[in-house]
Amino acid sequence: MREKKDYSNFMTTVELAARWKKSPRTLENWRVQGIGPNFYKIGAAVLYKVNEIEELESSSSNANKTK
Repeated sequence: MREKKDYSNFMTTVELAARWKKSPRTLENWRVQGIGPNFYKIGAAVLYKVNEIEELESSSSNANKTK
């Protein structure tokens, strides 16, 4: 029997798009253009590490405070 993988530390494109109030298509376009957050292809799934997204959000928030 195959062991079920724990992907709780990842989020999908749809989950990240909802979090950032963007369309999933925007995130897809960013991936093609080589911009946006790091992503991981696991099989057919595109996933984003939650801790990397949180770090990115934190650094973006801190950058806005210095302006």
